[in-house]
Amino acid sequence: MNKFEVVIFDLDGTILDTLPDLSAAVNYALSRRGLPTHTLEEYKMMVGDGIRNLCKRALNSEDEQILNESLRDFKEYYVAHIIDQTRPYAGMPELLVALQERGISIAVASNKFQEGARTLIRHFYPNVDESLVLGEVPGRPRKPDPAMIEAVMSRFPSGTRCCVVGDAWTDIEAGHAYGCEAIGVSWGYRYTEALYKAGADKVVDTVDELKEILLQTL
Repeated sequence: MNKFEVVIFDLDGTILDTLPDLSAAVNYALSRRGLPTHTLEEYKMMVGDGIRNLCKRALNSEDEQILNESLRDFKEYYVAHIIDQTRPYAGMPELLVALQERGISIAVASNKFQEGARTLIRHFYPNVDESLVLGEVPGRPRKPDPAMIEAVMSRFPSGTRCCVVGDAWTDIEAGHAYGCEAIGVSWGYRYTEALYKAGADKVVDTVDELKEILLQTL
């Protein structure tokens, strides 16, 4: 019997390296306003809780009109270039296949807007059930609120064993708030120390380590 029946993955910084395309889209919006752009390293600490907060941090402005206009430009550019430089992390496609072959369901819970999350999964992980790919939509709180995890697990019978995997403290807290194990990955965009501080049940440095944990049996 598998220890986990459902594994809920974060998207950005966990199963896909989306930062090059995200940063290019925000820099496009900034350049249109004659504002200074940022480096990939700087963007690592801006992502994680939705595109509105990403753009707000990059702009460093409280002006709602400028923010809304920048969001419009960001989304227009990002949707058109969403797979230009984005790539799966090495070994991750094979891991998801191995989980599915063991009868473990795969879901995605991301703070990225849902349209973008589903587009990326459709392209890079076409075997994942799109109905189990949840992103940010109006009225549903972002992680670390457990609402997204609850929405995923509402598709399964009560008592189904699951865990959350992500690169940010928000993933760890969302998983624990739901009441399941939460595993941190160190290859993402946030400092590993934040995963430990959030109380991750385990922090892994490689996909092989993650595979060993997720394929445990009872």
